[in-house]
Amino acid sequence: MAADDDHENLQSSFLSRLDGWGKSSMPAAGLATLITALHWRPMQPVPALVISPTLLFASYINVAGFPTDSAGLTASMSGLYALLALRRKQKIHAKFFSTRGLVRGAALGMAAFNCLASSYVYSRGDRKEDLEMRIERNRWGDYDDKQ
Repeated sequence: MAADDDHENLQSSFLSRLDGWGKSSMPAAGLATLITALHWRPMQPVPALVISPTLLFASYINVAGFPTDSAGLTASMSGLYALLALRRKQKIHAKFFSTRGLVRGAALGMAAFNCLASSYVYSRGDRKEDLEMRIERNRWGDYDDKQ
């Protein structure tokens, strides 16, 4: 019995961390920062001008109170970036033993985990619950009772 309880606690702990990562605005902004650092010099237009701003927009809409929609956008852009980045061939020396290689590895790892966590949040998301949270939080005063 104790082993089953430990397994359930471990599983719920992992899922709660996955949920927390997927609902946060920081992973999308962090990945956008890494992508920008990698792809502005030399300029690569798709990652630098399409994926990075979209991830920053996803971070903004998460802060604005739309975590489910933000998770969907983050999952799609993170997955797209991971697929595109894995298609590029790197030399062994450049892949592991350089600063750029370490940043690339961090970006790929973060993109893969963002895709996993955000897909989990998007699949379990509830837009009605998001609306209730926005009304309760009333961050910008949009839901004041004006009579």
